[in-house]
Amino acid sequence: MDPNASAATSAGTPARPPAGPLTAAPVFCAIVPPHILDKLAQSEDLALSGPARRTLEADSTQRTRRRLTALAPRLTPTTREATGTPHRTIHDCRHGTALPGTKVREEGSEPSGDATVNRAYSGLGATFELLLSAYGRDSLDGAGLPLAASVHYDREYANAFWDGEQMVFGDGDGEVFLDFTLPVDVIGHELTHGLTQYTANLAYYGQSGALNESLSDVFGTLVKQHALDRTADQADWLIGEGLLGPRVHGVALRSMKAPGTAYDDPALGKDPQPATMDDYVRTSKDNGGVHINSGIPNHAFYLLATELGGKAWERAGQIWFDVLTGGELEVDAEFTDFARLTVAAARARYGDAAELEATVKAWSQVGVPAT
Repeated sequence: MDPNASAATSAGTPARPPAGPLTAAPVFCAIVPPHILDKLAQSEDLALSGPARRTLEADSTQRTRRRLTALAPRLTPTTREATGTPHRTIHDCRHGTALPGTKVREEGSEPSGDATVNRAYSGLGATFELLLSAYGRDSLDGAGLPLAASVHYDREYANAFWDGEQMVFGDGDGEVFLDFTLPVDVIGHELTHGLTQYTANLAYYGQSGALNESLSDVFGTLVKQHALDRTADQADWLIGEGLLGPRVHGVALRSMKAPGTAYDDPALGKDPQPATMDDYVRTSKDNGGVHINSGIPNHAFYLLATELGGKAWERAGQIWFDVLTGGELEVDAEFTDFARLTVAAARARYGDAAELEATVKAWSQVGVPAT
């Protein structure tokens, strides 16, 4: 666990945001947690610490910029006519930081000679396809929102992020992190922050922030499973598999199957995610541990999906989607609020059947009351 954090009991509650209005939509959300970059920045190996420090500085600049140009607290769909087809545009920053960069590929155009551009284009499409075919939703806002992404952001930038308007991908440092367009679930994860922004708009702090991160992991892995046509038992349940360089002792950024086991590396440290409320981490860092405690609802979803079997996006994913888009999830929701809403959603959609029983059981296994 984070040496600067302490575990809470299952009955405990996380630190709450400072007094005042709750945070609006998370307008800067990055895939690599600050605790990983902080650890790398302390390395004596300049090949590791240099890119990490520059990435932390770039992320700080982006957060400040987004706070100064924050969007309305709850976005509403536009009046565009839904078409059921994606509208993708990929830009190349050419290792600069000015967004969006030079347009290099748009919807329907021929593939680029740049594999990074093509992976970004395909990943946006895979996310759009999951939302439309599985849940009948036309893009992130439900009204055909165009999907934009920028690649080759900065030099040795070790992150990817959703900034409230578009996706941005770094090339990685080549040592710890490879190209951030490689794992399609990273693309799906970040775009789901946009989906949450247009729906429940969960505050990015404490348990609501951890739910925000968890929802991105859930739908990120569902994008991957859907694209590969894998069932729950065939899936790897890893977030960012293929992102870590060959020198790293680890398989991914996070594991939904076994939180806390994704990596254990001298440079990165050990994966701090808990799987149950027994190990809930209380910390003021990372907006109250949003990337750490997300392991708990992540594991609940894994348990539900594997208990039900089949394709995870069909029943388990449908329950989570119903809650995210149903209008009853408050911006400051805690784990128990979300759990109870999933039980209500399972009952509303499937009745008193296996889906309901499995939902209650999954939350019970991670120590979150759901009834």
